[in-house]
Amino acid sequence: MANVADAAPGQVGARSRPSIRSMLAATEIDLRLFGMLLALALILFIFNVASGGTLFQPTNMVTLSVQASGIAIIATGMVLVIVSRNIDLSVGSLVGIIAMVYALLMTNWLPNILGLGADVPFRWAIALAIGIAIGAGFGALQGFIIAYVGVPSFIVTLGGLLSIRGLVWYLSNGAAVSGLDPDFQLLGGGAQGSLGGTATWIVAAVGCVAIVGLLMYNRGRRRRYGFPLRPLWAEVLLGVVGCVAVLGVAAFANANLWPRGLADRFAAAHNIPVPPGGYQIATGFPYPIMLVIGVTLVMAWLATRRRFGRYVYAYGGNPDAADLAGINTRWTILKTYVLMGVLCAIAAAIAAARLNGSTLDVGQSYELYVIAAAVVGGTSFAGGVGTIPGAVIGAFVMQSLAYGLSFIGVDSPGQNVVAGVVLILAVGFDAWNRRRTS
Repeated sequence: MANVADAAPGQVGARSRPSIRSMLAATEIDLRLFGMLLALALILFIFNVASGGTLFQPTNMVTLSVQASGIAIIATGMVLVIVSRNIDLSVGSLVGIIAMVYALLMTNWLPNILGLGADVPFRWAIALAIGIAIGAGFGALQGFIIAYVGVPSFIVTLGGLLSIRGLVWYLSNGAAVSGLDPDFQLLGGGAQGSLGGTATWIVAAVGCVAIVGLLMYNRGRRRRYGFPLRPLWAEVLLGVVGCVAVLGVAAFANANLWPRGLADRFAAAHNIPVPPGGYQIATGFPYPIMLVIGVTLVMAWLATRRRFGRYVYAYGGNPDAADLAGINTRWTILKTYVLMGVLCAIAAAIAAARLNGSTLDVGQSYELYVIAAAVVGGTSFAGGVGTIPGAVIGAFVMQSLAYGLSFIGVDSPGQNVVAGVVLILAVGFDAWNRRRTS
């Protein structure tokens, strides 16, 4: 055995004191996603300091998350569209028309045409199903023109942006429509549109079990097929950090309480004694956040575990090779736009529920923030590169900028300026990174 003293100077110290880079490499975490999480934390910290320490409160953070939910949901679909070397500029207009359809269905069409009054149970579910079908139909139409007719996606969806927004006006004659079902309004979040304290802790516990189970499952599969294993300390560290993060977010959400007057009325209606300080009810995770979590999991599963997702990435990486490999590329592209339509319908439900109706400007500028979220999250316009979690984090980064600027008094034009600059910087960074790695 070689003598330790014979080792080159510094080798022993290097082995006994691994660098931070080597430790991060051992954990195999995505450094880009990790960097985005740090950037998100930095943005929130800066705006919290600028606001005198008033931004980073449970109520504000829950409001920010609910506002970002619609953008995050659509951004998961925009990843696949951009990965396939296409674009969809019509998402904002599609959200607007479906939100208006939801409002008209529940206030006019269902009761007056189909005789489904407010006493009909699950009437909101019927409206939601119709909205999703309309979204899928618009997506199929645009996808067919792009994939089978051969019109560039930029032109098709730009036409959709203009024409669909015009249809919103014709549907409502330029007027706002309000008065949705109370059950449908719960999709917009708020005090009653949330899981509550106990259910939030249950969801957090399930999340912790899922994190630990997934780490153990992946380690077992690596051992079975002879792949290199992560160090045990790295597995433990990932599990502990993941569980602490989930439980911390749950505790922060439960620190957000119902308004005192609403909580006291709830207590009086249920014959609950009201303490001197008022009755307190934790809101927990809002329903829009639960929708974001569910959509993210499903979309990540489709993108990484199903043939459809592999086909999208294969086409985006090399369209000619995908054709020669026997992939039905036209059908694959059409399905990405159908999926976008469905996701727009879900985002429209959240938007309409939050407003208790719809107006002409619902969904306006969504396309800017959705595309920016996908690109900031690492999706490349060159095709073939992009992740679903990255787009979701990108959506929260963009919404944090908008919410923080609004919180400190910057008007809407100023927010658009910042969003545009961030988009240009993100695309520029992507181009620089591709040149550097090529």
